[in-house]
Amino acid sequence: MSLRDSRQAGGQGTGPRTARPAVQVVAVTGGKGGVGKSTVAINLATAFARLGRRTMLLDGDLGLANADVLLGLTPRYTLAHVIRGERRLEEILVEAPQGFTIVPAASGIAQMAALGSTETLGLVRELATVGADLDALVVDTPAGISPAVLHLTQAAQHVLVVVCDEPTSITDAYALMKVLRRDHGVGRFRVLANMVRERGQGRRLFETLNRVTTRFLDVTLEYAGEVPEDPWLRRSVRDQRPVVDAYPSSVSAQALRSVAEAADAWPAPKGTRGNIEFFAERLVRRAAPVLEVVR
Repeated sequence: MSLRDSRQAGGQGTGPRTARPAVQVVAVTGGKGGVGKSTVAINLATAFARLGRRTMLLDGDLGLANADVLLGLTPRYTLAHVIRGERRLEEILVEAPQGFTIVPAASGIAQMAALGSTETLGLVRELATVGADLDALVVDTPAGISPAVLHLTQAAQHVLVVVCDEPTSITDAYALMKVLRRDHGVGRFRVLANMVRERGQGRRLFETLNRVTTRFLDVTLEYAGEVPEDPWLRRSVRDQRPVVDAYPSSVSAQALRSVAEAADAWPAPKGTRGNIEFFAERLVRRAAPVLEVVR
């Protein structure tokens, strides 16, 4: 089903669909690579679609695309073609079998990995034209604190920070939040503990991070839950299918569905942080100019 078809049908999920005044935009980030944020992002998008939400997944890892690989897809065109002016954004969209639309990034192209602030902000605004009827947008950000990471994260209404039980994961998540708070005014983060080995470990990781941020940063953290380490999740990655779709009764699938159901009800922020938010005009209920992607 195409994005156009899903608009006409009112979504493809199994749950009831209710009207939403603003798009639920969730940036899945983490600061450090290897924490499983791309897997989390893909499963969130799948779970949103199953809830009946018209959903789009933006692969924000502009130079090292992961989403299409994890879903077993081979896009003909990517964001690299858009940036070069060879295709319009609407022409590169790919429909995932799970019922959501993907904006595929490029892989192995240095120009995309080093995309500047102007191009990234242009992309943010361009998405408003192709996603006008969306209910949910999931942004899978790259690792690190490059301009693309910072601007894509700042532009989201909700920031989901994925961490795991490694010291570098906690320190890199802290560094990311510090930069986003200091330089971009982002002051609220939700923390998801991934690959936990025992019940309660995620809460302990959250408390560790929360103690440090409470002492040194002026930010608010909220606990988003924990995803257990699960052989069925690893198998789903090998199968190139989201675990919530391939093995819905597994413990990781149940945890990720719970996160998605909670995220679906997260309240929209009041007002905007300026003119660089996804679908900002729908947040403030007024028209906003859409800038072209810089070519």
